[in-house]
Amino acid sequence: MAEEARGICVRDVKATAFITAYADHLKNSDKFDLPVWADTIKTGVFKELAPYGDDWYYIRAASIARKVYLRPGIGMGQLQKWYGGSYRRGARTEHFRKAASGVIRSVLIQLQDMKVLELLPSGGRRVTVVGQQDLDRIAGSIARANVEEEDVDADDDDDDDDDDDDDDAAAE
Repeated sequence: MAEEARGICVRDVKATAFITAYADHLKNSDKFDLPVWADTIKTGVFKELAPYGDDWYYIRAASIARKVYLRPGIGMGQLQKWYGGSYRRGARTEHFRKAASGVIRSVLIQLQDMKVLELLPSGGRRVTVVGQQDLDRIAGSIARANVEEEDVDADDDDDDDDDDDDDDAAAE
């Protein structure tokens, strides 16, 4: 019997693979713009320097979209806590600090303008139907690419094993 086809969602693929794929999608999209201040700001008070990568804003946006997909109703405060970190104060003890809210807010606003997210009446945000279809489509393409790679690797491994057995039999 054939397996029953089921849809692949964001939960079914690895986070790093999804975030890089969706960041590339956002970068190629003409609806999502890089802010002017993106190259000069820090992502939190606990950071010493601005991010090094040129695509850090798109990666953060993809990560935020994935977080909202997995936890509907998540708000600014929870996202600030998630992206926050330890503020190292020299010889004094470390303290936790939240991430910069301006970066998170600008990403959420742009994703809302793209109709990927929507504001809830009780506060927080969730993924729209259109946004869920978009995110699931990208997750499905990642899953298909992984299956194809596994099939190619399995075919290569089978061919190598058969050749080794023939050489052993000829040597005896």
